[in-house]
Amino acid sequence: DLIRSTNVVYQAHHVSRNKRGQVVGTRGGFRGCTIWLTGLSGAGKTTISFALEEYLVSHAIPCYSLDGDNIRHGLNKNLGFSDEDREENIRRVAEVAKLFADAGLVCITSFISPFSKDRKEARKIHESAGLKFFEVFVHAPLEVCEFRDVKGLYKKARAGEIKEYERPEAPELVLKTGELTVNECIHQLLELLQDQVGWTRKSFGHVFGQHMGLLQGQFTFPSSKKATVRAHCS
Repeated sequence: DLIRSTNVVYQAHHVSRNKRGQVVGTRGGFRGCTIWLTGLSGAGKTTISFALEEYLVSHAIPCYSLDGDNIRHGLNKNLGFSDEDREENIRRVAEVAKLFADAGLVCITSFISPFSKDRKEARKIHESAGLKFFEVFVHAPLEVCEFRDVKGLYKKARAGEIKEYERPEAPELVLKTGELTVNECIHQLLELLQDQVGWTRKSFGHVFGQHMGLLQGQFTFPSSKKATVRAHCS
């Protein structure tokens, strides 16, 4: 059973969110939010997350990527893959993402997060704190995901060891990674941020320009199992 804390009182910060945002990065103003990448294993979540992180940081936009496997090496290494542990895994990630967003960063999470109710709770955690939350469905055909598989997850799924993934009902964005390049996915994410966060081309024109040379040749979706291994080890 979960042991709940008692005798705890929330302490308000002396520094406002807007004030904190003025000293984060080279451009003033709060711009924290969370981009929640969800989708099947092999769909391209980590590839997109790390590519977007590198692009934004290189353009002076503070950003941090929370990756599913990385989190399970540290913060959530005591959790397994039961329904209860998966729920707790996503709850913890949502709370950490909220802190990053509150600090003025763009937080990108890349987790399968298979259960709809857990993703809805992650959104609630952000919205109750007045923070932007964007659910992005990273979608690739099942045969593409299975072809990229390096963990043997789809073999286990066929054996009935993994439960069905619950697709998002109304995500802010769907990235069809079986059809789009990484660059095209990043462009769509930037357009989402421009429309929803309030960034303008006047203030961040160099970020939203058409020149994506930084990503050329560096980030591609794996086309084979051998390529997938290289991508995960880089």
